[in-house]
Amino acid sequence: MQVAYQQQLMQQQQEQAMSQAQAAMKGQQTRQSQSTTIDIAAALKRICSEGDPRDIYRNFSKIGQGASGGVYTGYEKGTNRLVAIKQMNLEQQPKKDLIINEILVMKESIHPNIVNFIDSYLCGGELWVIMEYMEGGSLTDVVTFNIMTEGQIASVCRETLKGLQHLHSKGVIHRDIKSDNILLSLEGSIKLTDFGFCAQINEAHNKRTTMVGTPYWMAPEVVTRKEYGRKVDIWSLGIMAIEMIEGEPPYLTESPLRALWLIATTGTPQIKDEHTLSAVFRDFLYFALKVDPEKRASAHDLLRHDFMKLCVDLGSLSPLVRAAREARAQEKARKGN
Repeated sequence: MQVAYQQQLMQQQQEQAMSQAQAAMKGQQTRQSQSTTIDIAAALKRICSEGDPRDIYRNFSKIGQGASGGVYTGYEKGTNRLVAIKQMNLEQQPKKDLIINEILVMKESIHPNIVNFIDSYLCGGELWVIMEYMEGGSLTDVVTFNIMTEGQIASVCRETLKGLQHLHSKGVIHRDIKSDNILLSLEGSIKLTDFGFCAQINEAHNKRTTMVGTPYWMAPEVVTRKEYGRKVDIWSLGIMAIEMIEGEPPYLTESPLRALWLIATTGTPQIKDEHTLSAVFRDFLYFALKVDPEKRASAHDLLRHDFMKLCVDLGSLSPLVRAAREARAQEKARKGN
């Protein structure tokens, strides 16, 4: 009898605690966005450097506008080093946690194929992220305005894979590999950027299920909301290789929603004029774009693929970068921007 009474009492206490917790959660909901902002600001303060970046950098020039804020170039006082500066108003950021994620991944990922993080500052409600400046711009411009050879495509794939192999070895998935997030120098060196969507995986939590990224480059397992791991970046690399062949990813003329449906139902996309590609390139794409991630190659596997033997000197990308910059400048002049 006494045992039954104790169990009943415990159940009542648990139910009471649950209802108190639920009431507290309801009361918190109205304050949640404010407290989240405060928490994020506190976390950023811990990882950012003190001081005003305007005292350290000069001659700011706007070079772009993203969803999260403006991108500028500036010169470091004293050294005259040219840097890229991402400036973001924290109040206007819908997903503030992604900003912290991006800074932490960049800070901890020092590699020749990853854009070099220099510093970050929180100043008057604005976050300033200072990075090395890649003057050549993104791979998107290169694929839009040029026809690339297989050797040049192999070189871009190799450099991207080296960056991915480094991230994957640290348990980091990029989750947004596409030509926009591959930057080049005027000399043709290649680096990964934009780590806002990165996810950390470890032994205890080695798969993800969140649907993030850019639809046209998404792997089937992400689209169908299955568990996924590092191999999603390999699929995206395969799609990026198609971009380098055709100038754009498959289904780009379709709406994002229809593109997601096509990725989920079609599987490996059809490559236009596939017969014109070398057998070794077709084989590389075959293993990068396997629908089953278990059968899809890893970054390590693809770096050892025979397609890598076609790689050319990175300097051969330099004329493509310069041609793309010139074409983009002419396009802006025509539009009167």
